[in-house]
Amino acid sequence: MRYIMILVLCANLALAQSSQKAPPALNSGGQAYEIPFASKGNVIELAVANSSSLSVEGVKVEATSIPEGINFKEKTVTLPTLKTKEELTASFTFSVEKTAKVNKQDTLRFTITDKTGQKWTKEIKISITPPTTYELLQNYPNPFNPTTTIEYQLPGVGTRYIVSLKVYDVIGREVANLVNEQQEPGYYQKTFDASRYASGMYIYRIVATDEQNKHHVFQKKMMLVK
Repeated sequence: MRYIMILVLCANLALAQSSQKAPPALNSGGQAYEIPFASKGNVIELAVANSSSLSVEGVKVEATSIPEGINFKEKTVTLPTLKTKEELTASFTFSVEKTAKVNKQDTLRFTITDKTGQKWTKEIKISITPPTTYELLQNYPNPFNPTTTIEYQLPGVGTRYIVSLKVYDVIGREVANLVNEQQEPGYYQKTFDASRYASGMYIYRIVATDEQNKHHVFQKKMMLVK
């Protein structure tokens, strides 16, 4: 069998929220590219070079290990004929869901193969940055019967919150305690089951207390229709 050497020279990331290519950031366990929270249109480029004296056909670059919450538009790129000493780029576009784990180092793994069956791998460490703002989203569906989903997000790095999420009726009486626990920065969702309650307007309120004992309070209205 002929021996063909293919090298993955480097990996560049162009992020949707920046015109600059993402510099690696030092995280525990090694270097990682920081990817924006809940972002779309991110691009990763792998430079593939043929260092042999023979042209190579049918070179495929495939994303074979993708962390949860990251979605690739296409997982496989087939390169045109890779001539001797030539370098080509395999480009992948991906988005990050709100549900992706933040402040956690993960690994993207790519497999490069040719028609002879030879195989190479390239691993890229990434970390999803946390949200930059507090946000309490409108529940959905709204109006609802009998269940609805409430979403919220907490910003920061290396911090924790004591979070309370409660539901009140229109005269201020507490009807449900959905969350009462310590939480880290990121995106969360809870389901409110109003099977036992009467139709009408309700208010859901979140209080996130940070490590400086500052209370971040947000609330919205929702309508139960039976």
